[in-house]
Amino acid sequence: MGFSIALIVFSLLLMLLVLMHKGKGGGLSDMFGGGMQSSVGGSSVAERNLDRITIVVGLLWFACIVVLGILMKINN
Repeated sequence: MGFSIALIVFSLLLMLLVLMHKGKGGGLSDMFGGGMQSSVGGSSVAERNLDRITIVVGLLWFACIVVLGILMKINN
């Protein structure tokens, strides 16, 4: 039960973190005029920390899925 709740929390957190990332361009947003901004500088410290936090939460999300899969296989 605890891993199910953790999976829901990590899923919501991961969605929020991904939406907080700045677009890099080259996607659908460029086709509709969203890519007009030029990136002047490199990535800031806040962006690098956001990347790291997103990776950690993604790994925790993946670990929850693996543990839930193993628990479901053991219980059946």
